[in-house]
Amino acid sequence: MPAELSWALYVLYLAAATVFLVLENRSPQSTFAWLFLMVLAPGVGPVVYFMFGRGSNAFSHRKALRRQLGRSGLSKELAAVRDAQAEVRDALSESEIEIYNRLPQLLWNSTEAPVTMGNEVEILQNASEKYPRLLDDLRRARHLVHMEYYEWADDPLTREVLEILRERVRAGVTVRALYDPVGSFSMLTRGYVRDLRAAGVQVYPYSPIWRLHTISYRNHRKLVIIDSEIGYTGGLNLTDKHLTGPKGFSGWRDTHVRVCGDAVATLQYTFALQWFNTTGELLGDPALYPRGRRPGAVPIQVVNSGPDSQYSVIRQQYLAMISMARDHVYLQSPFCVLDESVLQVLCATAMSGVRVWVMIAPRGGEGPLAYRAGMTYARDLAKAGVRVLLYQGAYFHCKTIAVDSVACSIGSANMDIRSFTINYETNLVIYDREVTRRLETAFLADIRQSEPFSAEAYQRLPPYRRLGDSVMRLFSPLL
Repeated sequence: MPAELSWALYVLYLAAATVFLVLENRSPQSTFAWLFLMVLAPGVGPVVYFMFGRGSNAFSHRKALRRQLGRSGLSKELAAVRDAQAEVRDALSESEIEIYNRLPQLLWNSTEAPVTMGNEVEILQNASEKYPRLLDDLRRARHLVHMEYYEWADDPLTREVLEILRERVRAGVTVRALYDPVGSFSMLTRGYVRDLRAAGVQVYPYSPIWRLHTISYRNHRKLVIIDSEIGYTGGLNLTDKHLTGPKGFSGWRDTHVRVCGDAVATLQYTFALQWFNTTGELLGDPALYPRGRRPGAVPIQVVNSGPDSQYSVIRQQYLAMISMARDHVYLQSPFCVLDESVLQVLCATAMSGVRVWVMIAPRGGEGPLAYRAGMTYARDLAKAGVRVLLYQGAYFHCKTIAVDSVACSIGSANMDIRSFTINYETNLVIYDREVTRRLETAFLADIRQSEPFSAEAYQRLPPYRRLGDSVMRLFSPLL
């Protein structure tokens, strides 16, 4: 090809890439970063963008879903939930607690996450509490079971789950299941999936691996809904590794939640949206989403986020909860890979005199990259007065935040860029003093298994080690 033609094609390519990226209206830093990659690697840049960089419009199925809902009875149920929200938020704000007034409004305006009243919440610390409770509930299922997991293994625990599901299908229970093929790649066998289907379970992978254009956009949720009455979500997947811990660890430290009440209908809708995205089937029967049950007194807001969200809603949730704190923030996450906004609000809150304690994992069983990047952020936080704690012994996997002993969140979202922007995640935001204090009590107990991070000690590490951590930080959006 003549040199003149090559240059002409290159200039045309750059012009098209520039116009496309500018029209995306990203942050200037993001736009220039992607444009820099396009300039340096014209053959690779578009491929990387196609796999990792696209925005919400490329993934949204919400318009199609709304059209389908308009032809079903469920649309009336959802309209009733929307109409009731002003009254529900007014009831919640009567306590005059600032976070009760502002956070529900923010999350409603961002993603129409309804506040549900009168729920019952059971915090389940570690797999030793979750799995027996879950298996017992599965055995008692009468009508339906919906399951959605990032990691689903073929191991003794899940073989027991398979036998329970097989027996429940024989008893007339409808079972639907989704798994993430990337998260489950090294754990789930084809034989196990065949056995599930042979047992009558409707099981599908969310976004198969061969769909390279969505390979980085993972379904990181952990959901179970039983008979539209009981819901589970949190940090624990479905594998007996969570009982023993990965190699090199003494166990697995995690937090999950079991909930009853109207919040379950919202979890059901979360599953239904992902089921629709995966299979094209609308779960539009209003009986799947019953309302008006009040087994407890706990207000809950189910917050969902993903690459098809207009806003990074869970990031907004974290930013709001941290900035609204007046006395303390206790935050747990295995990863500490922050964007500038979250880093700055944590630092500013600590410098304003609020106790900000962040507990993270110093290492993991799946490779060191994200954890090494996290040490650079831990240094920045510690310099600003944040107390950073490194959990020791067991692998640390909790995803919780508690604020001022009045509100908390338990869910699937890590404190990292991936969870905030390109993973499908679900958190429960709980507006209740008693539940929040239970979570804070567990946090304070976890301190006994932790060591304080020291920015001064980190600075004394060999330069090559700190340089490696800083290089990992450059790649943090993809970790």
